[in-house]
Amino acid sequence: MNQPLRLAFLGCGFITGVHSRNVSRLGGQIVCSYASRDAAKAAEYCRTHRGVGSFGDYEQAIADPSVDAVVVAVPPKFHLELTLRALTAGKHVLVEKPAFLSMADYRTVVEARDRAGRVVLVGENDHYKPLAVTLRRLLAEDVIGEMVFAHFTTLVKRFKQADDWRNDESMAGGDAFFEEGIHWLHIAGSLGPKIIPESVHGYRPPASSDGADKRAKSMMVAFQYDNGAVGALYYSREVPSLLKGLRVSKLFGRKGIITFESNGAFLVARGEGFPRIMFPGLRDIRGYQAMYRDFCRAIRGGVQPEMSLERAMEDQALMERVYASVV
Repeated sequence: MNQPLRLAFLGCGFITGVHSRNVSRLGGQIVCSYASRDAAKAAEYCRTHRGVGSFGDYEQAIADPSVDAVVVAVPPKFHLELTLRALTAGKHVLVEKPAFLSMADYRTVVEARDRAGRVVLVGENDHYKPLAVTLRRLLAEDVIGEMVFAHFTTLVKRFKQADDWRNDESMAGGDAFFEEGIHWLHIAGSLGPKIIPESVHGYRPPASSDGADKRAKSMMVAFQYDNGAVGALYYSREVPSLLKGLRVSKLFGRKGIITFESNGAFLVARGEGFPRIMFPGLRDIRGYQAMYRDFCRAIRGGVQPEMSLERAMEDQALMERVYASVV
């Protein structure tokens, strides 16, 4: 039997709690420790999530020989430095998304990964969630025929507090779409057909000056796939959604339509024959557990994870086109 993967979280914020709760459901495949610049906070997270140890700074965790891998779960500004330190120390790395701020940063990490001979997984949990897996399968099975249109909607009125680090673009790496919309850009580009980078255009409404959350919080992205289909992504964190959470997206094909709740609660596939109502999966609705299983598999098998640096660089290329074209 394989020994558990010994994982240290670098950073003890909200997202580390989300990861920890999902890791705890993997039946002992992973044991966790926690590092923070605040030793008391690291110890608190260790107690709360039944970890095996805590560290009063990130360097201690990276240097500890009992740690096999780290999760970089701090603001994006610090991802590159901590990832390079961890690879130099011989650790495998899972780095939260957005992983790095530029394509040059990705290339630097690819070189460091290859020198170290370690696994780097970019934490795009949405790649692994049941909804995304189901959409890819249905398109591969030609359920709606050749795709014509793709319409993605992710809208919610959810502001950040004044002291949230995401309000500081130097910490977050960019506005709300860069920091969070990257997940939906990945979904749109991971269905099978590839988005043509040169076709991508971003349209950003003026930012509101009201309230404490001063970021630009909305973006519309238009693009074309390599199979000729065209798509649009509507992203906002300042527009109310139906019933305070319901968001509906659609894929249109020449033989039918797939309608799905954007969070993954349900899906309706209308092709030839009777419509199919599907519930892709609530147990791991956001894909974190599948992501960690892939991380373990890649480390133990000495192979690339599904969300490799190279796959994430495809998303980064699209993101850079959005901001180069934004009007």
